[in-house]
Amino acid sequence: MTDSRRKSPDDLRSARWFAPDDLRSFGHRSRMMQLGYAEEEFRGKPIIGVLNTWSEINSCHGHFPERAKEVKRGVLQDGGFPIEMPVMSVDEQFTKPTSMLYRNMLAMETEEVIRSHPFDGVVLMGGCDKTTPALIMGALSAGVPFIFLPAGPMLRGNYAGQTLGSGSDAWKYWDERRAGTISETEWRGVQGGIARSHGVCMTMGTASTMTAIADSLGLTLPGASSIPAVDANHSRMAAGCGRRIVEMVWEDMTPDQIVTDASVRNAAIVAMATGCSTNAVVHLIAMARRAGVALTLDDLDALGRTTPLLANIRPSGQGYLMEDFFYAGGLLAMMKQIADRLDTSCRTVAGTTVAENIAEAQVYNDDVIRPLTNPVYHEGSLAVLRGNLAPDGAVIKPAACDPRFHVHEGPSLVFDSYPEMKAAVEDESLEITPDHIMVLRNAGPQGGPGFPEWGMLPMPKALLKQGHRDMLRISDARMSGTSYGACVLHVAPESFVGGPLALLKTGDRVRIDLPNRALDMLVSEEELAERRAAWTPPEPRFQRGWGKMFSQHVGQANSGCDFDYLTREHGASAGEPDIF
Repeated sequence: MTDSRRKSPDDLRSARWFAPDDLRSFGHRSRMMQLGYAEEEFRGKPIIGVLNTWSEINSCHGHFPERAKEVKRGVLQDGGFPIEMPVMSVDEQFTKPTSMLYRNMLAMETEEVIRSHPFDGVVLMGGCDKTTPALIMGALSAGVPFIFLPAGPMLRGNYAGQTLGSGSDAWKYWDERRAGTISETEWRGVQGGIARSHGVCMTMGTASTMTAIADSLGLTLPGASSIPAVDANHSRMAAGCGRRIVEMVWEDMTPDQIVTDASVRNAAIVAMATGCSTNAVVHLIAMARRAGVALTLDDLDALGRTTPLLANIRPSGQGYLMEDFFYAGGLLAMMKQIADRLDTSCRTVAGTTVAENIAEAQVYNDDVIRPLTNPVYHEGSLAVLRGNLAPDGAVIKPAACDPRFHVHEGPSLVFDSYPEMKAAVEDESLEITPDHIMVLRNAGPQGGPGFPEWGMLPMPKALLKQGHRDMLRISDARMSGTSYGACVLHVAPESFVGGPLALLKTGDRVRIDLPNRALDMLVSEEELAERRAAWTPPEPRFQRGWGKMFSQHVGQANSGCDFDYLTREHGASAGEPDIF
């Protein structure tokens, strides 16, 4: 350990548990000895919590038992003492009705686990969609030094010589299956080839979006988010996290030094340039606000207007996947392409600045990571719409949809529930045209419940049979970051709480004007007033338990869907726990 460290062993947070010569600390030391540790192994050393979101059903994190060992190896190498701590594994595929219902639960657990235990610093192990924002939200509120360890993308999918992308090809081939253009054998072949290793989705879905955001915020070792999960570089990165967090504790490098107005702006710009998931809007706003940065939808839209899409990664890009992105130079190389738009003086957990991190980065394939002179799309990944249908905003991914829907007007076909909508789209006699606008409501934070990923409404089979593969769809739901199409999402306020979407009727004409960021139903104010007077609130989704707590306290999409009592505006975070 160098003499430049700012803390002494007596200054460690964990010293409150282990250092005093009193009965309570005697109990703490004796119980550590009960676990088989000699006193000299842990006393006077940084205690590092390794918060692991592994479970046997979370396929994205299947490699985390090994990575936890590697993190602990790194902690021991640098003179710290690691303690692995399991926290909730919010897997994307199996958690119902939606993993988003439990993001705030994991955030609360993370904050309280850190605060209530003798951790001087923590390594957060996450990656599957909601684990990244949840872990970071909780750790920001706890305030101790931390590093985020991203799970990394899985290897590219493969079937019959064709490269497959997570989610994106599932939707694509499912539509072809419904249209009758592929066989059951081909469908099963895609099923077996689309997910071939541990790791998160290898498209620029929500998982890779959020780990890239964590990276560009400065919360990971530089470039860590690009490394494939099963690459040996990932193991070395994990051990590096263990070594670095020990140094961060001695340096007293707390998250408020990393997550600032400038670093949040950097993260938003990088997200736009990567072709980020629409879910980035909800999570980045929530994370920023935990750090005291008042990020808004309008801020994100302004950056989206001026930031070109450079990462040619599906679903916004064509052909390439996260593995290709890594080989092409990864996130650091892409950040270097837009360095003049970033605040490169921002500090990162590595103890270096963004400028230092990207100084030696290179682009090795300029079709995967495009130059500013040849972007995938002239603007960024997201656009925010407003109007009488979404006064508090709605989100669309322009580069991932047919450009003819950027300005469009047509009659609406409104569904009040997912089962109702699902039955209709399978009806080959459904009276619908490509100009119709499908609308699903009661799918927001409270209505879903939990804000499920239903926003990429299935194309009606009647239109698939005619050869159509896209149409305008509107909902107060989210959609998977691996999804694509002309889907307007996150309509706020949601219909379940009386937002204007609740007043729309089948046959009403709706107009979208993307260049002017407008989304309106062409219904008179007088008619809307009459409908509002006749509207009655639906019954609450939950009567007890977590669901009731969620419904009573969750914010709307435009505010990040955090709980009102977890935001900084509600009050100061709790201090250090009493030890008597």
